Amino acid sequence: GLIIHLNKKIVGYIIKKIYLIIMDNKEIVTPCMSVCKTDPISGFCYGCGRTDDDKKMWKDPETSDEWKTNNLELLRSRLNGWQLEAFDKSYAFKKETGITLIKQKLLQQKK
Repeated sequence: GLIIHLNKKIVGYIIKKIYLIIMDNKEIVTPCMSVCKTDPISGFCYGCGRTDDDKKMWKDPETSDEWKTNNLELLRSRLNGWQLEAFDKSYAFKKETGITLIKQKLLQQKK
């Protein structure tokens, strides 16, 4: 019993460490800001500036990091003023914590 328990703990620790290493190396995260409403005229999401085609590409595991990096620059060019500022802050927060500022606010409101 004790050996099995320790083995599960060790395996869990190793899996968690591998996950954290992968997350540390992951400089590119999905630009979704948890807004998910598309402007009917431009076809751009109000939160991240993506089109439906952009969203499909982000979900495709075959999409290259080069495409994602270029797409992030394109998305930023679609946003301006407060929208761009909010996107940049939330994207940086998401890279650091794994959640958007909107999700953080919703979690705080539930407390």
